Amino acid sequence: MNNFFNIFKKSSQQPKFKKVLSLDGGGVRAIAGIVFLKKLEAESGKKIFDSFDMFVGTSAGAFNAACLAYDGMQASELKKYWSREYLGRIMKTSFFWDKASLIQARPRYESEGRVGVLNEIFSTDLLGKVKKPLVTLAYDVENRSHVIHSNFSSPEISIIDAVCASSAAPMYFPTYQMENGLWMIDGGVVTNNPSMIGFAQAKEHFETDKIKILSIGAGLNKKKINGETSSVWGGVGWLRNDIMGMMLDSEIHHDIAEDIIGDSYLRINSPLGDINKILDDSSDLNLEKIHLMGMNWWSEFGEQTLEFLKD
Repeated sequence: MNNFFNIFKKSSQQPKFKKVLSLDGGGVRAIAGIVFLKKLEAESGKKIFDSFDMFVGTSAGAFNAACLAYDGMQASELKKYWSREYLGRIMKTSFFWDKASLIQARPRYESEGRVGVLNEIFSTDLLGKVKKPLVTLAYDVENRSHVIHSNFSSPEISIIDAVCASSAAPMYFPTYQMENGLWMIDGGVVTNNPSMIGFAQAKEHFETDKIKILSIGAGLNKKKINGETSSVWGGVGWLRNDIMGMMLDSEIHHDIAEDIIGDSYLRINSPLGDINKILDDSSDLNLEKIHLMGMNWWSEFGEQTLEFLKD
């Protein structure tokens, strides 16, 4: 009789949700998400590593996702790698970069500094060594197709390759050649908000529809553009007025995720305000404003996030 009731009890229990942390690209503005996650760790009493079952990221978000999924790095430690010291190493200016010219013949930064920092964290480890499911997104320029790297579908890829491929932002970093010979650029050209990628990957990997997505953005540029003025712009005019930001705007992907995933999707984001829209402004003033945006996110979304992550 006891066995019968035990079986009935097990069958009546609802399976737990699998929780996915999705992190947008956004250059230095991705620091706001780390500030938010640091507060989440403090208030929940749990490491981010223990709060989520899968980590997915694009560009700067791929770096953050890899650090969090790799070996239980806490958000407070991750923030160290976005300090002025490390940003100076990552954003090592190319010898060919002309600060006076808007149209550049070469990428702004070399890859060596970024690879050096990644090697400090991950050494030569492959994706298969990452302890929690990790998904990153890149774009193969020769085959003109998106590429998804994960520790469960491509464990033989190095972590450095996966992160560098996902974060090789055009104009900022050179196209990245992986060890397998493929040439990659930033996954943000496919989608800067990888929530739906994470949703699809989690459904397949965990074999369940019970998926929750916490999606963290990197600020929205809502500065108005004068339509009449823009009608006479050529390439330089559009470059000066954030055409790349418009093309990488992830809000349509947010709308789709909200429609499809519904209440199991929570988005953390806000307008940039007076934060510089440029992805690599690492001035003290701009970094302070980004930090404040992350704190404001916690004030606005913190309690909702804690409730959302409950089983």
